Amino acid sequence: MYLKTQNHYQKLTLEATKIKGQLVHLPEGKLICVQNGNYVKWYHSLDGHNTYIPKSNLAFAEKLAVKTYLSQRLKELQQELKALDYYLRHHKKSEICADSMLTHTSPFAPLLTPYFKSVNEELYSWANESYTPNPTHPEQLIHKSCMNLRVRSKSEAHIGMCLYTSKIPFRYEAPLILDGHILYPDFTIRHPITGEFYYWEHFGLMDHEDYRRNAFSKLQLFSNNGIFPGINLITTYETKNHPLSHETIETYIQLYFL
Repeated sequence: MYLKTQNHYQKLTLEATKIKGQLVHLPEGKLICVQNGNYVKWYHSLDGHNTYIPKSNLAFAEKLAVKTYLSQRLKELQQELKALDYYLRHHKKSEICADSMLTHTSPFAPLLTPYFKSVNEELYSWANESYTPNPTHPEQLIHKSCMNLRVRSKSEAHIGMCLYTSKIPFRYEAPLILDGHILYPDFTIRHPITGEFYYWEHFGLMDHEDYRRNAFSKLQLFSNNGIFPGINLITTYETKNHPLSHETIETYIQLYFL
């Protein structure tokens, strides 16, 4: 529980830092929305003065709205971080950790292993269990990654290899049911310490309009089901002129799992 909370604290801290950087580039003041029948009027509030924002200045109103949202999100993050910080500072580790009782050096292990698996053993079993992968266009699985895994692109092969060498348990194109739809995320991943589920989608043809449209629809479906970019969904993107780099892959692996 402690490690899981610590990992969550680090993620929220990164998100808060990112928001602070975004807020610096947004306009001063705040947005006030006034309902007028079926219409909404916008006002820019700054130094005690409210200035009407005409509809022709939509872009400015949008920036103020973004600032309002980010400011509220930052406030919520700071409140949660304060609570998590209190827990982490006052958490007392017991002399015997439950998971340590399952290790091969523990005198409890022979008595407990018939009933429980350690996190690492459970993850290893999960990664090696058989599952039904994406049956669509198997002829496209032409790129070789780790452990004779065949994937659809060089970038996916690189991601798979980096996960494998970093000892991150994963499955490639395993089925995931969301709102009655069967999706096959590029990578379904388990955190090597907490066992939490993460997903990694690589969008490699962002030059194409139809591909972009499908990608955004997919992201919306993920978000509608509690799988959010930056939290438990990793997304990488690629165009012909901007290929996915090794440094980007390693950065994400370090950020989320190591």
